Amino acid sequence: MNSQNIRSILNIFFMILTIAAIIMYFIELKNQTLFIYVCGAAIAVKIAELFIRFTGRFIDKEKKS
Repeated sequence: MNSQNIRSILNIFFMILTIAAIIMYFIELKNQTLFIYVCGAAIAVKIAELFIRFTGRFIDKEKKS
């Protein structure tokens, strides 16, 4: 599996978590802990995708040189 496929999967997972977080925010749960965990997971997934994107760029530049 190449990095582009992994990035696409992570982006889809990020969007799902973001939609879930928005729904939880408007449901106004009495305990907001689950909302915070879902938001944190979405941010972690996006940071992982960002890391893969930037490391992929640097690797591609080294291969072209």
